[in-house]
Amino acid sequence: MAQLVPPLSAYGLSKDCGFLSSAPVPALADPYYAEWESILARLQPLLQNGGLRAAVDDLPILSTLLLQTELQWKRAYLLLVSMLQGYVWSGAEPSERIPPSITIPLKQVCEHLELPPMATYAGFCLWNYVPNCKIGSLSDLSNLGCAVTFTGTVDEHWFYKISMAIEAYGAPSLQSMLEAIEAAHVGHSQVVTDRLNHLAETIDGIIAILQRIYESCDPRVFYHQVRPYLAGSKGMENSGLPNGVWYDDGSGHIEYRQYAGISNAQSSLIQFFDIVLGIEHRPTGISSTTSKQEAKGPQPLQHNFIHEMRKYMPGPHRRFLEDVGKATNIRSFVESRRSDHALCNAYDSCLEMLCKLRDKHLQVVSRYIIVESRKSMMTENPAGDTALPPALINPDAESSKDAIGTGGTSLMPFLKQARNETTEPSRIYWGLQRTTNTAQISTPLQACTVIC
Repeated sequence: MAQLVPPLSAYGLSKDCGFLSSAPVPALADPYYAEWESILARLQPLLQNGGLRAAVDDLPILSTLLLQTELQWKRAYLLLVSMLQGYVWSGAEPSERIPPSITIPLKQVCEHLELPPMATYAGFCLWNYVPNCKIGSLSDLSNLGCAVTFTGTVDEHWFYKISMAIEAYGAPSLQSMLEAIEAAHVGHSQVVTDRLNHLAETIDGIIAILQRIYESCDPRVFYHQVRPYLAGSKGMENSGLPNGVWYDDGSGHIEYRQYAGISNAQSSLIQFFDIVLGIEHRPTGISSTTSKQEAKGPQPLQHNFIHEMRKYMPGPHRRFLEDVGKATNIRSFVESRRSDHALCNAYDSCLEMLCKLRDKHLQVVSRYIIVESRKSMMTENPAGDTALPPALINPDAESSKDAIGTGGTSLMPFLKQARNETTEPSRIYWGLQRTTNTAQISTPLQACTVIC
């Protein structure tokens, strides 16, 4: 019988590294690319002294014809988008023009990698790691370093390393859940149960890694020094890019484009969990009970942000998710065997762990973005209406709904809805009515609530 999903290697993935690139090259060795590498070697001082834009403007337009391996293409992408982000956001005002020395080679690199000409999670988390020990696990934070950072701070290193370790820790679940899909196809309930239990344990381990972000990433440093360089050109009207950015290719034709910035929603691993478990995400503001008439209301509804973020994933990763989505049968398999309590409990455990992961992410976003944003507002306007101390700010409050993430979307409404949607398969399975309280869900799972 043919496999329902091709092997991981068909998508450039592996059972050990998952979506992480295997052994990224530390530099482009060909002397032809020395000027790119020189800019990156001096990136932090150039950003600090305001010299990056001049240095990039002086670069020649280099060809990509000498890039030979996939690892070299990925390295070139990381170099170019690092220069792009620094060029746009390093001055007193953002630059809406990106010079041909970046635009022309980046277009070729991104066409090869099937990515937009913009910094992505793939570049800075999947292709940016440096193993400190060849034999150590990449899920061990002490065994990870970063090839490129904008600030050189421990905080920025730690921020990327958390995502890298999560990707490494979750890597074995790819092959494991493909086996679960195959087992469900032939009715092997015990194999599906075992793989689901393993997935629940894996997500629990990922939560433990995420919680470590507080150890070495100060929210103030992240918000004020690191986060600005991760922003995109979409939804940045208030930051000085009302039209987006112009990729100047030397032709004189001016066309502005808008792209989302780096976002954890671009993680193929987390979207894989959703897909394999049959979790459905809707446009922000649409619930499972929203009527068609409501959906056509006078206020335009937001797009499905999670699905849009797949455009920011490398082409092979995107196709892997699409193929898994066509083949996955875990949710229907569980729903057809309601009397198999071990199977149903294993499935519900996965939903519970994934809900907890999203709940933990909400807490991190609240602390690192919402609270720091409100602190800045109070500093700039000490006589304003805000009277609550930052520690007591509620991310569910109306004033938190306008916080924009680096991906260009309203943070809290999107994150809370994604979290709430995670438990819907369990509610459907048990035949329970949806609760009207979106801040707290009553299900057979443990309640997942927002904690500031």
